[in-house]
Amino acid sequence: MKHGSMGRAVALAVIALALAACGVAPMGSPPAAALPVEGATAVRPPAVSPPAATSAPAPTPSPAPRSSAGGVEVITGEFEYTNDIITVYYVEHAVGLVDLYGFVTRDEEWELPVDSQVLGPLTIDTDQQRGTFRLLLPARPAGTMVDVDNDGQRNAGVQVFVVAYWPNLYGGPFSEGDDRSFGWPAYLASTINDPENNDEVTGGKLVVWSPDDAQQFPTDFGPDGLLFTDDDPVGSLPAGYSVIDLDRRPFAIERDREVRITLYEPPDAAIKDFSDLSYTKAFDAMFNRVRVEYAFNGIPGKAPDWDALYAELAPRVAEAERRADRRAFFDVLFDFAYAFRDGHVGVSSPLSGALFRERASGGYGFAIRELDDGRALVMFVTRNGPADRAGMQVGAELLAFNGTPVKEAIAAVEPLGGPFSTDFALRYQQARYLLRAPVGTSAQVTFANPRSAPQTVTLRAVEERDSFLATSIYEERNPAALPVEFEQRPSGVGYIRINANYDDLNLLIRLFERALKTFDDLDVPGIIIDMRQNNGGAPLGLAGFLTDQEIIIGQDEYYSERTGRFEPEGPVDKILPNQNQYRFDKIALLVGQACFSACEYESYGFSRVPGVIVVGETPTAGVYAEVSRGQYVLPDGIFLQVPTGRTLLPDGTPLLEGVGVVPTIRVPVTAETVLSDRDVVLERAEREIVGR
Repeated sequence: MKHGSMGRAVALAVIALALAACGVAPMGSPPAAALPVEGATAVRPPAVSPPAATSAPAPTPSPAPRSSAGGVEVITGEFEYTNDIITVYYVEHAVGLVDLYGFVTRDEEWELPVDSQVLGPLTIDTDQQRGTFRLLLPARPAGTMVDVDNDGQRNAGVQVFVVAYWPNLYGGPFSEGDDRSFGWPAYLASTINDPENNDEVTGGKLVVWSPDDAQQFPTDFGPDGLLFTDDDPVGSLPAGYSVIDLDRRPFAIERDREVRITLYEPPDAAIKDFSDLSYTKAFDAMFNRVRVEYAFNGIPGKAPDWDALYAELAPRVAEAERRADRRAFFDVLFDFAYAFRDGHVGVSSPLSGALFRERASGGYGFAIRELDDGRALVMFVTRNGPADRAGMQVGAELLAFNGTPVKEAIAAVEPLGGPFSTDFALRYQQARYLLRAPVGTSAQVTFANPRSAPQTVTLRAVEERDSFLATSIYEERNPAALPVEFEQRPSGVGYIRINANYDDLNLLIRLFERALKTFDDLDVPGIIIDMRQNNGGAPLGLAGFLTDQEIIIGQDEYYSERTGRFEPEGPVDKILPNQNQYRFDKIALLVGQACFSACEYESYGFSRVPGVIVVGETPTAGVYAEVSRGQYVLPDGIFLQVPTGRTLLPDGTPLLEGVGVVPTIRVPVTAETVLSDRDVVLERAEREIVGR
C-alpha cells in the first residue's frame, strides 16, 4: 500500500499500520506519542486474481430478501475503535459509500473514480471511542459496473460498494487529485478483511446495486474461500439497492428501507489488550506473539535471543506475580525492551517517573558534548550548582569520571533513554546519563578549564534538570508550534520547519504547500526544509510537491501466520508527484537524530528529489518501522510497543532502520560549534544556497 500522495482508502490503512512516529513517552516528558523516546524506557502474499471463467457453478437459491419494495435507501450504523489515530490525524470526519471494483478485480492500484463517491455525516464520541453515521444512497449510483455471476456471458452486472470511514485528508471532501484513493478500504469498513491474505474480504456487509432483477450475485464464498472468484455459487438479486450479509450461509439479502451496518476496526490495528490477565499469562501472550511478529527477525543484530530471553525473564514474571509486585513486573518489561537494538521498542508505566527519579533525578550541575576529535567538552554549567561551586567553567574538558578516562566511562553507561537503533544515538545518551545519578551520589570528576591545569574535585548530585535538558535532542522543540512554520530569512532564503507529522494532516499539508507557494511567489534563491525537531507521525510523501518523478521507497513486509515467513504486503511503496509542482534552484534538507520514523520517511523522500543537499551533524535517528500492529496494554497500566512491519530496499536491507538519512554535508562537532549560541547547521545550509 502506498504512503505518498495517499488517498483515503490506503491512507487510513497506512496510518493505522504505520504509526511510525510514536515512541513511548520519555520519563518526565509529555504524553505518549507527543515525543519519541529520549531519556526514558523505550518507552501479503501476491494479489489473488479471479481465475478465468469456465462453466458457471450451479446456482444456489438465495434466501428470501427481508425487504421493502424499493430496496435500501438509508444506511445507518456505528463503530468502536481502540486506536485513536482517527482523532489524532483527522478533524473532518465522514462516512463514504466506496466502490469496491478494486477488490473485485484484485487491483490494489486501481484508482477510485470521484464520480462514484457518496459521503454522509459521521459523529465521533472520543470519550467512548465510538462513532455513529448516516448515509443516504443516491437514486442511481455512479460506481463501476462489474459482472460477477460467472456464467461466461457478458451481462449488465452490478455495482458493489463497501461503507467505510472516509475522512478528509487534503483539499476538497472527495478523494481526487493529490488525495486519490487506490485499491479498497479495509480500515473501519463494513467488511471484515484478512490482513494475512492481502486484505481478502471474509465477512461483514456489502452494498450492491442492480439495474434490474436479471442480475446474479454470489451466495457464498465457494470452495476456495474467496469472494468474486469463478467457483462462487450465485443466485438472483432484486433490482435497486441490497445489503448483502456475508456472515450468513448462504449470504442474506437485506432490503429494508433503512439498514444498520457496523464498521470494523481491523484486529491487527487494534490495541492488544492483555490488561485483565495475570502477569504470567499476559507476558506469555505478548512474548509468543512478539517473537514471531517482530519486524526485524532475521536481520543481524536486531532481535534478541528469544529462548534465552524467555528463560531469563519468565521466572522473574512468575515471582512478581507470586509477590503481587507491580514494580518487579515493570522491571522485567523494562529489561525486555532493552534486549532489542531498536528505538521503536518501548515500554511505559505509571512507574516510569519513579524509575527515572530513582536512577537519574540528580545531576552534578554540568553537561558535556563529545567532539569529533574525541574530547568531552563542558558546554553547560548550572548557575550555583555543584560544578559551578567547584570552579568548573563552560569550555572545560572533562578528562575522567570516578578515576576512569572519560571515553571509557561514557562507554560503560547504560542510559535509561533506550533502546537505540544506532551507535551514535546510544553514545549521545550515554554521555548525558554519565552525569545523572540518584540525589546525594558523590562522583570524582577530573576536568581542565580553558588554559588551566587539570584538577580533580568531588561533586555531590543534587535535584536539578537544567543540565540534563541542556543536551536534550528536543531542546529547540516548541510544543505550542504549528506542525509547519515558515519564514524568509534575511538572506532571502525560504525556511520551512516541519515540526511534526503527528497532527491534523490536512492542516500540515496545506501549511507546507502554502510555504512552497509563498516562496515561489517571492522568487527566493532556494529553500531550506528543517526536519530536525520532527518526532514523526503519519508518512505523507510531501516530496511529491518538488518532483514530477515517482520516488520509489521500498517493499513493505509483515509476518504471515499462514506461511510462517515475512511476506510482501501490497505493491512497492512509492511517493507520487503532486498535481501542483514547485521548483527552486537550490534545496537544502536539515536532519538530526531527533528526526524519528515518519519524519525519516519524509526526509528520505526529500533527499531523493534531484539536487537536494542534506545537511546535519548526524543522520536521522535510524528508527523506521510500522508499530501499530505491535501495541500492547498489559497489567498495571503498562504499555508496550514493538514494531511488526518493515520496508525493504531492492537489495533486501531495511529502509533507514539503523542507518537513517545521512547528511551529504556533515557539519563537524567542534568546540566552536558546540559552544556557539547560533544554529550552525542552518547557517551552513544557508551558505550553500546563497554561495557565501
